[in-house]
Amino acid sequence: MSVEINADSKGLTRGHHKFTENDEKFIVKDKIIAEFDFLRLAKSRRSIRRFTEKDVTKEQLLRLIDAAQSAPSAGNCQPWHFYVIKNKNLQEQMKDSAYQQGFILYAPACIVVCTESKRSGGRYGERGRELYCLQDTAAAVQNILLCAKSMGLGTCWVGAFDEAKVTEILNLPEGLRPVAIIPVGEPAEDFKPQNRRTVDEIVTFIEE
Repeated sequence: MSVEINADSKGLTRGHHKFTENDEKFIVKDKIIAEFDFLRLAKSRRSIRRFTEKDVTKEQLLRLIDAAQSAPSAGNCQPWHFYVIKNKNLQEQMKDSAYQQGFILYAPACIVVCTESKRSGGRYGERGRELYCLQDTAAAVQNILLCAKSMGLGTCWVGAFDEAKVTEILNLPEGLRPVAIIPVGEPAEDFKPQNRRTVDEIVTFIEE
């Protein structure tokens, strides 16, 4: 079954081995360019903790959510909910709940990613509740980070916070668990290269 992404992409569908004409052109004609651009994008993404005062528009934020909801999820359960915050009072409380990480307050906006474990648990039991729902929301978070980078925005994946306080601040309904806070804004700092472990350290090839 095909799924419409949003009003701006009505010609784009997703499904098993089903592509539109535009998809086919992208895959065949621009395959090498796309691979290069994606690697460059992924390698250039950095955690940003300083932002300019430039606002982030609702359209930009919805684009990030569009990317997030396109993430894979076990059984297509989509066990996520996103709180988009552009309220300084709430952001200050979020900062306090996140052990005084000030950039949460000074970012033009924040996205709080929550997981709804019962959606995964209803289909996969304990493994769905304890693992799949977290894997799925992590994939959604990464989509947000990469999409933001492609739009010239900076983000930071914040996982250090008091879950109980965030739940109280946002008055989350029962069954929703906050798993990430993502400040979003125009970067006000340089992208500094980071050392990565070598491929030999992190990969084991198993062949015939």
